[in-house]
Amino acid sequence: MREVPIPVRISFEPEVLQLSISAILPLRPMTKRITDSRRYGRIATSIGEIGVIEPLVVTKADGDGRHMLLDGHLRLHALQNQGEDTASCIVSDDDEAFTYNKRVNRLATVQEHYMIARAIDRGVPPGMIAAALGIDEKVVMRRRNLLDGIAAGAIEVLKDRPVNPHVFDILRRMKDYRQIETAELMASMNNFTGSYAKAILAATRQDDLARPDRPKNLAGVTTEQMARMERELEKLNQDYRGIETTFGDDVLQLVLASRYLGRLIGNAHVSAYLESRHPEIVGEFRKIVSATSLDAS
Repeated sequence: MREVPIPVRISFEPEVLQLSISAILPLRPMTKRITDSRRYGRIATSIGEIGVIEPLVVTKADGDGRHMLLDGHLRLHALQNQGEDTASCIVSDDDEAFTYNKRVNRLATVQEHYMIARAIDRGVPPGMIAAALGIDEKVVMRRRNLLDGIAAGAIEVLKDRPVNPHVFDILRRMKDYRQIETAELMASMNNFTGSYAKAILAATRQDDLARPDRPKNLAGVTTEQMARMERELEKLNQDYRGIETTFGDDVLQLVLASRYLGRLIGNAHVSAYLESRHPEIVGEFRKIVSATSLDAS
């Protein structure tokens, strides 16, 4: 029997509308702390240089023709300060006022590199990009060359992650296979900070460096500490690989055992017997069943 495809529901109207700013109602006030922030400054500079790239998100108009603002409070405020009368908007079919921002995927570091590289290749001056992003032109060129010397496998792991740009400088000091191992370790720990990458570098063997003849020389870390970290990280990697190979079987056995224990203590006669004779055992059984149920949910 052929399955009937489920239609995909689009949550936005397809057209980008130019709405009067006076008809857009923000849901929260803009404080001085927000308007003085670096993020707000970047957005305001970007709008002044190249206009609004990402339209505001608003609800459908009410009876008085007003729209509630779901996303874009900083952009709206910047447009008002720059004397604009209208704003590019898309209209949402859902009133997601309290959850919309949680569903917006911010630009990952690698994706930002691709965006900057593509813009420069198409002839956009780096100075204009720097002004739009509110950063120095030298930073733009560093972002343009962000992936030089980075292994393809490491890029694949980090391509959609919020990675500190300094991490890539640290990865370049390692050989390709070590870069991939480092990226996978950072992803497994969900830690993409420069300090964590530096700690992994400190624990990396000299032979795994891109320049094995050059000492690591990390500030605040002695040669003895780095040697100890190398040994500890190697042992940690071995333990991790050992757990990884048996993890699937262990989870399957845990689920089967939990289901059996659930049926066992679900039997009134067995449960009453265990409660009277072995209350500590039945208590542990319930903990196992409860913990597995929480994991499954």
